[in-house]
Amino acid sequence: MKLNIAVLPGDGIGPEVTAQAVKVLKAIAMEFNHVFTFNYGLVGDSAIKKTGNPLPQETIDICEKADAILFGAIGNTAYDIDPNAQIRPEQGLLRLRKLLGLYANIRPVIAYEDLLTKSSLKKSQIKGTNILIYRELTGGIYFGKQALSEDGNTASDVCEYHRYEIERIAHLAFKAAQSRKHKVTLVDKANVLESSRLWRRVVQEVAKQYPDVTLDYQFIDNAAMELIIKPKQFDVILTENMFGDILSEEASVIVGSIGLLASASLGENHQMFEPIHGAYTKAANKGIANPIASILSAAMLLDHFGLDDEADLVREGVDKSLKLHITTPDLNTKYDNISTTKVGDFIEDFINNPDETNLNFTNIHLGQSTII
Repeated sequence: MKLNIAVLPGDGIGPEVTAQAVKVLKAIAMEFNHVFTFNYGLVGDSAIKKTGNPLPQETIDICEKADAILFGAIGNTAYDIDPNAQIRPEQGLLRLRKLLGLYANIRPVIAYEDLLTKSSLKKSQIKGTNILIYRELTGGIYFGKQALSEDGNTASDVCEYHRYEIERIAHLAFKAAQSRKHKVTLVDKANVLESSRLWRRVVQEVAKQYPDVTLDYQFIDNAAMELIIKPKQFDVILTENMFGDILSEEASVIVGSIGLLASASLGENHQMFEPIHGAYTKAANKGIANPIASILSAAMLLDHFGLDDEADLVREGVDKSLKLHITTPDLNTKYDNISTTKVGDFIEDFINNPDETNLNFTNIHLGQSTII
């Protein structure tokens, strides 16, 4: 297969983790005789510094021509402490989602057996957790009308949703549930918000077309608690933009690190794959950023194009790296010199040599990730 992949590394740790995902995709292409072409574009703070625009037209053109987009992370703490900044890195990502119609964000949350002790939650509480979060991505409060009074003392952000926005992601969530545990949990705030009541009405109508799927409801405040107390009760979570953003970040506690959570953002004609974490500027260029979320995002890219064996091999490599503690400091208490690059090297080597599972730890410590 030939794929033209746009690569937007972004800011902070984005370039480091994205480089490992590209490395893994190149290994897959070599092993399975695919042709993957990578075209790089600027976005976020890196784009602002070079062009003054968080999403330059050149980057838009690269993405529109691509079969898929591999995204890193954006942001800079300098903007976080300046509420008066008119141009922000995040504007680039929001605009890209809107321009390409990336309305469905899919975030798997899986409690890995080898990482159950890494979570701050009880092992018995999280073991067996396997959740798929469907987050609406191009509507809601992030894209609603924003206003600030002339005196600067009153501000508003409008949360607006249209029926069609809810219908299209609801169908995706119910179809996903049909191949899983046949349960969708709608997370909203229908006891307070009119937009949530619209969500509830529309989702109830869609549910009638999927009689084999059970529809459950939870208010966002309760869902946030239940996700920690009893995460195994969830199968597919369906929710609006901001709620989905918060819940998926919270879910990182279950898996042990936010550096493990991948995502896919899908539209009618475009698709983007990215880790859910931010730029984590303080960790940039230190070799401590966990690249697994980015690598698993690459696996989701392969899934999207029906390259199931290829995606499975990537995930096997990730599983092996976790089992052998070839992980970055956020998860690793056994070795102190496993860098971002070494994790990527190890998974790349696994793809090239999947049947050779005896790891040469001496080589790892010398800076190589060779399987012998």
